[in-house]
Amino acid sequence: MIKIAFASKDGIHVNEHFGWCEKFYIYGVDEEKSELIKEVDSSQKYEAEVDKLEYKIECIDNSDILYVTRIGPKAANMVKYAGTYPMKSASENEKIEDVIASIQKLINSNPPLWLKRILLK
Repeated sequence: MIKIAFASKDGIHVNEHFGWCEKFYIYGVDEEKSELIKEVDSSQKYEAEVDKLEYKIECIDNSDILYVTRIGPKAANMVKYAGTYPMKSASENEKIEDVIASIQKLINSNPPLWLKRILLK
């Protein structure tokens, strides 16, 4: 089972910027099912950008994939370095359940290299 952290304001849509996200929804996903593992409050404020980004990375709790509407290049590099694959949503109102379904479809067909690496962990 892979862990996916979604940046969301409502728990339904991927509609939050990584650095501004106040809550992450972490799902466990495999080829057939998915479940909400936990909601993580990530609303603590930090003055220094690096401190803020390190805190946000701690909040996603070693997830395999991070799914957001936006993420800056510095943050994306820090997320990758922490072992999580950052992804941007296709639109502001993309539904979490649709993202999960598309990732399950990828798992069950011919997963791209980035996903194969995650599945082999």
